[in-house]
Amino acid sequence: MGVFFYNNFTIMPKISNKGISMPESPIRKLVPFAEIAKKSGKKVYHLNIGQPDIKTPEVALEAIHNFSDKVVEYSHSAGFESYRKGLANYYQNLGIDVNQNDIIVTTGGSEALLFALNSCLDNGDEIIIPEPFYANYNGFSISAGVKVKPISTSIDDGFALPKIEEFEKLITPKTKAILICNPGNPTGYLYSKEELETLRDIVIKHDLFLIADEVYREFAYDGNEHYSVLNIEGLEQNAIVIDSTSKRYSLCGIRVGCIVSKNKELMATAMKFAQARLSPPTFGQIAGEAALKTDASYFTEVSAEYVSRRDVLIEGLNKIEGVICPKPTGAFYAIGQLPVDDADKFAQWLLEDFDLDGETIMVAPAAGFYSTPNTGTNQVRIAYVLNKESLQKSIDILAAALKVYPGRIL
Repeated sequence: MGVFFYNNFTIMPKISNKGISMPESPIRKLVPFAEIAKKSGKKVYHLNIGQPDIKTPEVALEAIHNFSDKVVEYSHSAGFESYRKGLANYYQNLGIDVNQNDIIVTTGGSEALLFALNSCLDNGDEIIIPEPFYANYNGFSISAGVKVKPISTSIDDGFALPKIEEFEKLITPKTKAILICNPGNPTGYLYSKEELETLRDIVIKHDLFLIADEVYREFAYDGNEHYSVLNIEGLEQNAIVIDSTSKRYSLCGIRVGCIVSKNKELMATAMKFAQARLSPPTFGQIAGEAALKTDASYFTEVSAEYVSRRDVLIEGLNKIEGVICPKPTGAFYAIGQLPVDDADKFAQWLLEDFDLDGETIMVAPAAGFYSTPNTGTNQVRIAYVLNKESLQKSIDILAAALKVYPGRIL
């Protein structure tokens, strides 16, 4: 196989514009440089990705080990009924009134969001997303033929929800939905009930869907309470929840999530996309269903651990000259603003050209979490998913690196 020539012209199939438009992941694009750094003998602290080091609940691992069927079969396209009933019970215990028919199990939260986008929006339609936002929202939107209309939030107020007038400015006849992540990735911002009610008023007024990525629901800190869009009165036909087992139970690799909504027409439409891919992962559902039996003390302990890690990180970062980092109130991410010319260049430089006693760090440049060009270019996302000792070493490495980085801005 190779390139063919015809009358001295090169003949090659053309890659799609959609494929060309797909952005690189700011979370993973520096992986080749990290691999080279490791091969050269450096230790790399991974602050770039939300892969918790918290142990997966034993009950989930045991369920996989105990699988004894002779054939690994497809499940129902919506997922095993027993699992959906278990999920419904989980939500009901949170005061969310849903049943198993309001739930479709998906291959991770990513597929749930794709189902939502494809069910709610047509090619060329628009979705409003407060930025910075989870980088893959851009990729999912391109895949679905949807145009992202970003609405800016500011590091100065901790990335709070913009005023209602700012949303109104962006709404056009093409606008079909608003998408939020609550608590936020990459900001760690937790929306208040009042902010969600503001969003309710907007989507009802303009007949929009409100899609909420709530995969970090359990991780709300400092006495703050998480409110689901499914708890907000009046949103019964507008609200769609994207959920996942990945972060809640430290089960990232099993790739199981779900889409949840009380809107019957929406769920019937999503089911058609679910049927097209046949079924969600069998072993993922087995582990996910078993994980529902996890004792509540697990989340109490995990949340306490994340709070202690957050406090070490935020205190340490804000002690570094020129660094600004708001205190997150949820999830396990923080956005830090650095005194550098370009965070992309700085992140690559950390891996290629810097180490402190043979160790360096890997961060995610925050520009990839913005849709607006040339925004967040001096910011990085840091995931506090490492133990406190590793986080402190990472802070020390960052402080030392900023002192000698050629592109430092004083």
